[in-house]
Amino acid sequence: MEKVKFTINGVHVEAAKGDNVLDTARRYGFEIPSLCHHEAVTPYGACRLCLVEIKKGNRTKLTTCCNYEALEGIEVVTENDKIRKHRAMVLELILAEAPTSPQVRKLAQEYGVDTSRFRREEGDVSQERDNCILCGLCARVCEEIVGVSALSFNGRGDNRGVGGPFMEEPQSCIACGACAWVCPTDCIGFEERDGKRILKKWNRELPMATDENGRPVAPQYQLFHFKKIAGLADDFFKKAPGAR
Repeated sequence: MEKVKFTINGVHVEAAKGDNVLDTARRYGFEIPSLCHHEAVTPYGACRLCLVEIKKGNRTKLTTCCNYEALEGIEVVTENDKIRKHRAMVLELILAEAPTSPQVRKLAQEYGVDTSRFRREEGDVSQERDNCILCGLCARVCEEIVGVSALSFNGRGDNRGVGGPFMEEPQSCIACGACAWVCPTDCIGFEERDGKRILKKWNRELPMATDENGRPVAPQYQLFHFKKIAGLADDFFKKAPGAR
């Protein structure tokens, strides 16, 4: 595998060609904040928090590093006054979208941000986002990992949101919960009760399959999906011990 060598804060590091700077930096122990990144899915650069300073040749620029490829000879700086100032501004914007998120508030305080100067207008649909910061992680994991593509961005500008088609209940959602697992602000709302798995943000409630003792195992639709992608026989779960 072809390797590239560069520096992060003056430290010589190495990465596989095609790796991004953020994942490489974290492998070497450098802390860079991010709310929209997960190593299992395609980088998107939505939250803008992973800003770093990168020098390439004689040019230096501030850029997100989750979607910046590790290149031979570049010089990366992960923290200085300029970077902190820009991250603080980004956190003010995010705090306006997710004012009650403990995760966002904790990160904002680390950069000296306790309140936001930005306010959402009364009646703005973003008021209904319940701390959603439009990072797109839920949609990416649903498409790239689960293989269902039940979620996507809808609308534009202030009307932009994430959900099923036309922001209605995503009918293809199998309630696997992967979206809730990766959500950086816990805005989706994951719950199991009365024999159902509930994803509140999507208004999705699906019945659970149970074992021989009546304990919930997984949503029936999730098991059907696994059976399909694994090429299992139609009656596989009926034959499996304790499956219902």
